[in-house]
Amino acid sequence: MSPTAPALSSLDTLRSVIEEVVAPAAAEVDREAVFPRAGIDALGRAGLLGLLSAPQVGGRGEGHRAAALVIEELAHHCASTAMVAMMHYCAVPLVEAHGSRAVREEVAAGRHLLALALSEAGSRSHFWAPMSTASPEDGSDGGQVRLDARKSWVTSAGEADSYVWSSRPMAADGMSTLWLVPADTPGLSVGAPFDGLGLRGNRSSPMTAEGLVVPADAMLGPDGGGFDLMMMVVLPSFQLMNAAFSVGTMDAVTTKAAAHVAGTRLAHLDQSLAASPTVRAYVARMRIRTDMARTLLLDSLDSLEGGRDDVMLRVLEVKAAAGESATEVADLAMRVCGGAAFRKEVGVERHFRDARAATVMAPTTDILYDFIGRITCGLPLFEEPS
Repeated sequence: MSPTAPALSSLDTLRSVIEEVVAPAAAEVDREAVFPRAGIDALGRAGLLGLLSAPQVGGRGEGHRAAALVIEELAHHCASTAMVAMMHYCAVPLVEAHGSRAVREEVAAGRHLLALALSEAGSRSHFWAPMSTASPEDGSDGGQVRLDARKSWVTSAGEADSYVWSSRPMAADGMSTLWLVPADTPGLSVGAPFDGLGLRGNRSSPMTAEGLVVPADAMLGPDGGGFDLMMMVVLPSFQLMNAAFSVGTMDAVTTKAAAHVAGTRLAHLDQSLAASPTVRAYVARMRIRTDMARTLLLDSLDSLEGGRDDVMLRVLEVKAAAGESATEVADLAMRVCGGAAFRKEVGVERHFRDARAATVMAPTTDILYDFIGRITCGLPLFEEPS
């Protein structure tokens, strides 16, 4: 991932956490659908939850490239831990820019886990268009705000310390406003535990706010400014790290499939499965797709860091391309390993399930195709309201 010198130090620290805590727990996290608390706490103690926090509050001051590197490495071993960390990293820049110093210091110290609460039952994958409301609390003289919402999917639901929360604007023009909602706020409730196909430990559940009251200064950015913050701050981070998640998953399943066919023998022929040109061709396709996705991710990071003209196109392309490639590579791994791939000890079927998340996470691949097509055809990304 071409890490910088400070990122290399973070990578060494990360590998230690993965080896000692994350990797040994990955199978249980998946099997029992338990939140990877030990791994997240270890990342916090190692200073990696503060990776994007400013040095002035005790953080490491890293950027998109370092975050993508961390997510790729985590996804190689435990997709649930990677997804929890990814959502935290997506929220950190908003808190850095608009949150209180006290919260920023807690985040930098690794003692405060953040999560995004954007997707809603009413607008589904159109996360930029919340249906939830924000209104002045009666009798508070403008000092408190009431939030009411039905959030459809929140990673780390019931486990995060605070949630970046979206609502319609209170009074200003615009599509949305963002808030920082502490987890212990009365009126905040978590829906049924997550029991999904993949990412089984990421605790992605619905959340509801009924008469939830926060101080007016919990607002992140200006009233009505949530759309711009989601598009310009959250979306690039989410797209790049989601692509890194897919690359890590692809690399893991390719490595495991190649090891399986190289080490499994056909006794009657006295040769390994890898002796078959057909099997080798499938493994080659997996390797090529993985490396192509990683190359696009690296170019997208270069575009963002260099301020290139194609940055929006790359940011939209990278998640779509990596997510689709991940499902293809995982499918090939199942085919290459045959019936053995269905056994959990081989490790392939876990990545096969986890790989599918990227294409349906908002913005979904189909929505991204529309956005990419619009840019390519010279059309605006969003239709003007009639």
